[in-house]
Amino acid sequence: MGRPWASKACQESKAMLLFAGWSNCMETADKPLAGKVALVTGAARRIGRSIALRLAQEGADVVVNYRHSGDDAEHVAGEIRAMGRHARAIQADVSVLEEVRGMFRTVELDMGRLDILVNNAGVFFAAPILQMTVQQWDTVMNSNLKSQFLCSQAAAPMLKRNPPGRIINLSSLGGMLAWPSFTHYCVSKAGSIMLTRCLARALAPEILVNSVAPGTIQFEGEAPDEDYIRRAPLHRAGTGDDIADAVTYLARADFVTGQIIAVDGGRSLT
Repeated sequence: MGRPWASKACQESKAMLLFAGWSNCMETADKPLAGKVALVTGAARRIGRSIALRLAQEGADVVVNYRHSGDDAEHVAGEIRAMGRHARAIQADVSVLEEVRGMFRTVELDMGRLDILVNNAGVFFAAPILQMTVQQWDTVMNSNLKSQFLCSQAAAPMLKRNPPGRIINLSSLGGMLAWPSFTHYCVSKAGSIMLTRCLARALAPEILVNSVAPGTIQFEGEAPDEDYIRRAPLHRAGTGDDIADAVTYLARADFVTGQIIAVDGGRSLT
């Protein structure tokens, strides 16, 4: 009686299993964020969408936060699932404490861990300082700065479980320069930069905290910012992928904290 394990069919099955195991190892090696969970606020559109998709391409499972754009958020989550990653779209106004706490409770139950928080949500609109209303001021401060504080505070206990966790705040070139028609925005982003530095010291060594400061970022169908393009040494506006590149670097770097990376084509030099 022959040995079953020596049959041609069994040998082929064994070879297939070995190949599958090798393929899985290769896939993990090619995807440095495999096994990680990331949450990106304001991830339904524009820069947030670019970041969420890139983190998934790098192997992370992704929580797609949104406030109003539910259909867009579900579409992003679907794109991530099509890559073989786990994704969840969660509605929450990240400037409201109870909604932030509810979002992180859902992340805990559904994902079981959190490794990367990207504080991307924010608003941008002009309001000359002498005509600016208190409501306009509060809207920008809440969306751009308070949200980063609330989410970072809520995320920290989860991020500390699998060190080093990462917090990546989206600030802006506006946090470094003075734009009089966008005073509320510039102040909020300057606050984001200082929040990043303070958190980096307060949460080390278990959590690394850094910031990406975009210059003008434009998407398909938008009119080009000719003045920015003329002034920037690289003579172009940025793309969502440019910001996603920087976020991905910070999500992987192990010896960088408290830093502000300007992704602006050199505009801050001029």
